[in-house]
Amino acid sequence: MRHRVKGRKFNRTSSHRAALLRSLATSLLKHKRIKTTVEKAKETKSFVEAIITKARKNDLAARRHVMSIIYDQDVVKELFSEIIGKIGQRPGGYTRVIKLGTRRGDAAEMAIIELVDYNDVINAKAEEHKEKKEAKARAKKEKDEAENVEDAKVVEEKSAKETK
Repeated sequence: MRHRVKGRKFNRTSSHRAALLRSLATSLLKHKRIKTTVEKAKETKSFVEAIITKARKNDLAARRHVMSIIYDQDVVKELFSEIIGKIGQRPGGYTRVIKLGTRRGDAAEMAIIELVDYNDVINAKAEEHKEKKEAKARAKKEKDEAENVEDAKVVEEKSAKETK
């Protein structure tokens, strides 16, 4: 029985597990949303929420503690300047785990873990990607139409030569 046993082992050594959680936390704070397995997402959720709670104090000791966990200085600066300003007023629950289904290769359950108040950032990126995709499709369609017009002219010229 696993009474009072906290955390998942992920079949890794403790140092490997710590490195995994650090990298997942860094990626989550950098990109605001990551896709991973459900178990890793759940473990990352508690890890990141503890970091954000510590960072809410916004003093030198908190900054040093966070920097001992997250090695990317740009991410730490972003955490203390933007992320705390946006979600620091919450009494907890800074992240959300959304289950996606199973992965094709090994049938592992997949999930998205994201920071709660950053839907507008994600939606803006998605909208930008959609606009680029539509512009590319329009350009391709115009190119195809121009080629069709040229092909029609060639066919007309051939038919005109044959009638002479």
